Amino acid sequence: MNIEAEIRSFISEEQYKELLIFFKENAEQIKEDYQESYYFDCDEDLRIQRNNFHSKIWMKKGKIHDDHREEIEIKFDRDEFDKLETLFLALGYNIEIKWFRKRFEFKWEDITVCLDFTKGYGYIIELEKMCSEETKEKEFELLKQKLKSLNVNITPKEEFNKKFEYYKNNWRSLV
Repeated sequence: MNIEAEIRSFISEEQYKELLIFFKENAEQIKEDYQESYYFDCDEDLRIQRNNFHSKIWMKKGKIHDDHREEIEIKFDRDEFDKLETLFLALGYNIEIKWFRKRFEFKWEDITVCLDFTKGYGYIIELEKMCSEETKEKEFELLKQKLKSLNVNITPKEEFNKKFEYYKNNWRSLV
């Protein structure tokens, strides 16, 4: 079960606040986190991250914003982040994007829900579930239904791709 089925949508600040109250009352809060993520300029979706708990390297196969992707993750002590950055820069990778995100993570039924505010990018809700190759389509449909049950419109992939490209080209001035 290393396939991540996920759906995400941009939401307004007002929706973010309402959903935060809803999930605090109706789900189990897993954590509140601050994440600093660096994406590298390579063929794969390769990233490093430092959060409140640890650092990690992770790679997602496929294209960004795909409905389901294989994910490989290796965790390190939080204070190893600078060494991870140094390692990838020494290997010839460049930092393509830096993200600075405040995240609330909940377990809602058997779904992981993340409410994010990313500096310079906006408010996002993300629903995800780990699944197998055989169940990924069914799980994605379930996530779509759950998102609709929250009265959140699904943001088209084209809009995510457009906003992602804008952020990628402008993140230094946006943050």
